[in-house]
Amino acid sequence: MTGTIQEEVSEERPWLLHVDGSSTAQGSGAGIVLTIPQGDNMEFAVKFEFKASNNEAEYEALVLGMRMAQDVGASHLLANSDSQLIVKQVNGEYNAKEESIVQYLQQIEELKNQVQKLPATSNS
Repeated sequence: MTGTIQEEVSEERPWLLHVDGSSTAQGSGAGIVLTIPQGDNMEFAVKFEFKASNNEAEYEALVLGMRMAQDVGASHLLANSDSQLIVKQVNGEYNAKEESIVQYLQQIEELKNQVQKLPATSNS
């Protein structure tokens, strides 16, 4: 299933951000792939030094990925997550009830405002 939000359409080719968070009994972490408009990938694997639920790990992956994209100058970003819950919460289709998730959503909104154009977040 795919969910998409369109804030602003641009002819500029987007940077693509693919994120995935995971949490197990052995720990939690994230996989992040940032694809520049020319097609080259930057790949990151991050092991968290804190306990996180699976949803928190998914959000942490998205926040980290968005920060990385911002740090390298991305101005038109298309973000993808395999978590339907995260996509629907970021798109405003589902409400977040847990305080930690509400805080992640606030961080994402701040990051969206800092990146010039953030056209979509989708579940792929």
